[in-house]
Amino acid sequence: MNKDFFKTPRKGFTFKVFEAEKKDPFDTLFDIFKELIVHTSGDFDETMEWMKQLDQEYKLTTPSYTLDDFVEDLKKRGYLQDRVKPDGKGGKGITAKMEQTIRQSALNQIFGNLRKKGSGNHRTNHLGKGDEKTGNYREYQFGDSLDKVALTESIKNAQINNGINGFKLTEQDLIVEETHFKSKMSTVLMIDISHSMILYGEDRITPAKKVAMALSELITTRYPKDSLDIIVFGNDSWVVEMKDLPYLNVGPYHTNTVAGLQLAIDILRRKRNSNKQIFMITDGKPSCLRLKDGTYYKNSNGLDEYIVQKCYTMASQARKLHIPITTFMIAKDNYLMQFVQQFTAANKGKAFYTGLKGLGEFIFEDYEQNRIKKVR
Repeated sequence: MNKDFFKTPRKGFTFKVFEAEKKDPFDTLFDIFKELIVHTSGDFDETMEWMKQLDQEYKLTTPSYTLDDFVEDLKKRGYLQDRVKPDGKGGKGITAKMEQTIRQSALNQIFGNLRKKGSGNHRTNHLGKGDEKTGNYREYQFGDSLDKVALTESIKNAQINNGINGFKLTEQDLIVEETHFKSKMSTVLMIDISHSMILYGEDRITPAKKVAMALSELITTRYPKDSLDIIVFGNDSWVVEMKDLPYLNVGPYHTNTVAGLQLAIDILRRKRNSNKQIFMITDGKPSCLRLKDGTYYKNSNGLDEYIVQKCYTMASQARKLHIPITTFMIAKDNYLMQFVQQFTAANKGKAFYTGLKGLGEFIFEDYEQNRIKKVR
C-alpha cells in the first residue's frame, strides 16, 4: 500500500451527539404564538392563556425572559397593538404585520413539505417554449433560444465529458432549463364553516384556514397576476378578505353547498381570463338550501335528494362554463364518497379524499399543475 495513503485527506461522515439549535427566547415563544393565534381565531387573550399553561408544563420562559417580556417585544416589533373590544373594554390584538407573518408561516410549512418530497406522485406536464422557468432541465435541441441555456449545468456537463485540463464546451454539453407560457389563473377557494368542522373532537377549520392563508401568500408573492377569491359557506355564503383569514370561526350552521357554488361561479364569470377553477374544502354532506321566499330548507338526516340534485345541477352549470371543481373531502363515509363521485362526474372535475395532514400539499400540487395548462 502506498505510504502516503493515510496522509491523503479523505471525505466521510463525522458522528456526534445531537445538539438542538439554540434559539433566541423570543423566537422560541414566537413560533408557538403563531400556531396558537390561528387556533384561537385571532383571540389574543385566549392565546396567552394557552401559552401560560404550556409555560407551566414545559418551562418555556426563564426568570430573565418572561411572558410579559415577550408581550412587550411583540409590541415593539409591530406584531401587537392596543385595541378596544366590542364590549368597550381595552384589549390587545394582532397587527397587519402579524397577519402577513402568519400567512408566510403557513406558506413555509406547506410549501416546505412539498420541496422535501423526494418520491411519489410524479405527475407529468407537457412543457414547451415559454418565459416562466420550471426548475427542470433537458438536453439542448436545435432551435432552442440561447438565453434558455443553463450556464452552470452546461459547464458542469463539459467538465464531466471533456475533463478539466482539456476543457471545451460543445453543443452536446449544453443544458436547457424548461419553461412554460405564463398563464393567468383565477381561483375561488370555498371553505365549509358548518358546525361539523369542529365536531367529534377534531379541529378541521384550522388546517383549512392555514391552506387559505398559504395559498393567498403564494399567489400574491409568486403569481401576482393570478387571482384568488375566498368564500365561506354555512347556511349562506359570503366572501372573506385575506386579512380576515386568521379570524375565521365555525358557526352553528348547516351546509349550503349550493349557495357557495353559486357565489363562486358568479365571481368567476366576471373574470376575463380563460383559466378558472374552484377548490372546495368540506367535510360534510350538503344539508341546506335557501328557497326563493328567503326561508331555509334543512335536512341533516342522510342525503336529501332534493338538495343533492341542486348540487349536481350547479356542478353541471360550472362544467358548461368551463370551470372545473376540485373537491377536497375531509371525510370518508361511503355514502358521502358516492355523492362526491357523482358530483365530480357531473362537473368532470376532480376529487381528493384526504385527511387533515396532507390537505395543504394536495391543494398546492393541484394548483401548480392546473395553472400551467388551460383547464378548458
